[in-house]
Amino acid sequence: MNPVFANLPTTIFTVMSGLARDLGAINLGQGFPDDPGPEDVRRRAAEAVLDGDNQYPPMMGLPALREAIAAHYARHQDLSLDPHTEVMVTSGATEALAATLLSLIAPGDEVVLFAPLYDAYLPLVRQAGGVPRIVNLQPPHFRLEEEALAAVFCDRTKLVVLNNPLNPSATVFGRENLALLARFCTRHDVVAVCDEVWEHIVFDGVKHCPLMALPGMRDRTVKIGSAGKIFGLTGWKVGFVMAASPLLRAVAGAHQFLTFTTPPCLQTAVAYGLGKPDASFDDMRTRFARSRDRLSGGLAARGFTVLPSAGTYFLNVDIAPLGFDDDAAFCDTLVRRHGVAAIPVSAFYDADPVRHIVRLCFAKSDATLDAALDRLGDVARKAA
Repeated sequence: MNPVFANLPTTIFTVMSGLARDLGAINLGQGFPDDPGPEDVRRRAAEAVLDGDNQYPPMMGLPALREAIAAHYARHQDLSLDPHTEVMVTSGATEALAATLLSLIAPGDEVVLFAPLYDAYLPLVRQAGGVPRIVNLQPPHFRLEEEALAAVFCDRTKLVVLNNPLNPSATVFGRENLALLARFCTRHDVVAVCDEVWEHIVFDGVKHCPLMALPGMRDRTVKIGSAGKIFGLTGWKVGFVMAASPLLRAVAGAHQFLTFTTPPCLQTAVAYGLGKPDASFDDMRTRFARSRDRLSGGLAARGFTVLPSAGTYFLNVDIAPLGFDDDAAFCDTLVRRHGVAAIPVSAFYDADPVRHIVRLCFAKSDATLDAALDRLGDVARKAA
């Protein structure tokens, strides 16, 4: 068996969601909303199944969706993309990542990664023969630091993978931090793979800045987006890849032998959704920010130390002030004794993990959040 995958443990998301189901716990672990998603977008998909073409769509994606993607990012992020040569549709953002990493990494290439990191990154880099060079970002701010970047970037560096906004830390990297990374990319002739699936879910007036828009980065960036995250339809698995045509041609070469294409009914619905008025995206952010504040305020009132959450579906609590120093053990106790599933942030590190931070998902109904808060109050009271 391939040792890259044969020795991988079951993901922490599967473990905690399984425990939540088995124990009847409230699942604030895995990141998915508990509502069905926007009805108009779902209805477009249903209509496309009944009335549209259900045979193979083009490998690069339906032209209507590629055009909608280009128009969407021109409107929301001032990016100018050629829908015919610089946009591709994939079966989810993880497939986009797989196609990108497998096509751009040659054996021996060094790849800079930032922890905490999405758990798909490392096995994909290793399967491609890449050599990971990991920077451990530190709470509470999880910022990029020049000294840390200088320690990992060199002439052997081929790629850097950046998740912005960053899951699980709920950090949004601003233009100054991104400019620092761009300087290292241009200095060392490095391609940036930008996992920007949370780009629309940012709060408090923050505006997402794509690394692709910074000087020197337009032709050396692969930008990845996700309709599942944009519309809260995480099971749809419709992803986007955007890059200068030489890079996109290489990524398409891998994509054609992974999933080849994506259900046309979903592509049709996503094309419709991306063209919705700006107010619909603003309302979505307002709704999630309200849920964030509800959970954050409730946790703080119950004695938890809550870290800032600038984006994503998540916020984090520091369990050290409660006397805990093992986030995995804390989360196991939390789900078994208190009936709330959460995720230990140490699971997002490869080595030397931070062990006192726990991630909670707030993309839930008020009733779900309130029920979880009632149970979590016992944790802080007992620790006190």
